[in-house]
Amino acid sequence: MAVPKRKLSRSRTRHRKAQWLRTAAPTITTCARCKAPTRPHTVCATCGTYGGRVVTEPTA
Repeated sequence: MAVPKRKLSRSRTRHRKAQWLRTAAPTITTCARCKAPTRPHTVCATCGTYGGRVVTEPTA
């Protein structure tokens, strides 16, 4: 098993961990039926459609 030769400094460790905070905003698309903002490839929460078909009962 590989073992590090030297201890990593706090600066180097924190510099690497700081990149975890840089996350991208989620992609938002509009529903083709009701024009509500939704995530892609998911059922619309407003009208309950997916791929042009009604899949679930609308919530609102």
